[in-house]
Amino acid sequence: MSTHFVTGATSGIGEVLARQLHDRGDDLVLLARNDDKATRLAEAFPGCRTVVADLAGPEALSDAIPVDLPDLDSVVHAAGVVDVALVAESSAESLAQTVVVNLVAPMLLTRALLEPVRRARGTHVFVNSGSGINANPQWASYNASKFGLRGFAAALGQEEAAHGVRVSSVFPGRTATAMQQQVHEQEGKEYDATEWIRPETVAGSILRIIDLGRDATVPEVVIRPNRG
Repeated sequence: MSTHFVTGATSGIGEVLARQLHDRGDDLVLLARNDDKATRLAEAFPGCRTVVADLAGPEALSDAIPVDLPDLDSVVHAAGVVDVALVAESSAESLAQTVVVNLVAPMLLTRALLEPVRRARGTHVFVNSGSGINANPQWASYNASKFGLRGFAAALGQEEAAHGVRVSSVFPGRTATAMQQQVHEQEGKEYDATEWIRPETVAGSILRIIDLGRDATVPEVVIRPNRG
């Protein structure tokens, strides 16, 4: 039986992945922003362990991680925020929060979890975005956070290889989640979930990375909607 630490398990790709892992009998450690969300996760995934910490205040992450965590076969960073707007029309708070939640928090959480992943010779998986590869107007803060996350993951992979640890970044295009619906609202567009990648498809790709044989590693996976 494997053990996995997952962020963003209350919705979207993270929730679907947690469900797939739970259904096959793996153990879960799930990060929750507050006690209410921790209770919701415990009810949704019986037997899971929850850790309460707010990614918007990552300076407290290290203290929130229990010292008795088991060996971790994977850490999956699936939480994130987005605010679509021109830089000139974005508040300083919004710009900073996007970078803190999407980049600074995963970096600090990764550092706090290095040892349990090393003990299991596990895998760090960063759910990035197509916005971590291509920049577009109105997406500047999100682009910055995801470009930075790609660089962090690439460097981490080189550092942790000596410990038998693998690091993968997954770059899904637009995926049919609540966040995508929010993005469409911000863009003033109609939202049709059938036009975009199913979260189950992205979660399935993450599962394959986690289960990959020890003879190989997958540094990056790019997934795009098939709208043809």
